[in-house]
Amino acid sequence: MNITEFVELSFGEWRSQRSAHHLAFAHYEEVISTINIEQIAVDDSRVAELCKLHNVDHNLAISPFKMSWEGESNWDEDETQEGSTILIPISDSGDLTKGRLLREQGYAETIPSIGEFKINEDGTFVLVTKYDRAAAEEKIWFVTPNLRCRVSLIKTSNGKGVTTASYSSEIRSLSKS
Repeated sequence: MNITEFVELSFGEWRSQRSAHHLAFAHYEEVISTINIEQIAVDDSRVAELCKLHNVDHNLAISPFKMSWEGESNWDEDETQEGSTILIPISDSGDLTKGRLLREQGYAETIPSIGEFKINEDGTFVLVTKYDRAAAEEKIWFVTPNLRCRVSLIKTSNGKGVTTASYSSEIRSLSKS
């Protein structure tokens, strides 16, 4: 699998159930959410803007997409977690199994970020992103075309300590037509 195939397989609406262990707070959290992943055109102005922000040639953009989410957590039951971000895979070498992932909004910190991705021989997408105060490692793999799993670690900025560990199962919502 390469990044184009991985992104195309990800399009759609997903129901996600995430279990997170916040080690820094000694707290366990359950999050139920809906995630929408949709293709955006390479010539979309948002792609050009995000590439410019990161000083990346927008001609290197591969399969840009938008991810939006809305969910509820048992940690703060009165607050809905929601947001969206533009993501742009970049392959500097032409090898579509590794490269950079530009994000309008990061995972560990809500700032623009650039992560390094690779897709292992078994099809697992691995993303490592260094932020100002933390680092994130995410792995996503498809069990079937409509079921995928995600594990995430949020680490200290030096990468030696883990502050949060989470596991998600995500099931694609299928149309009833």
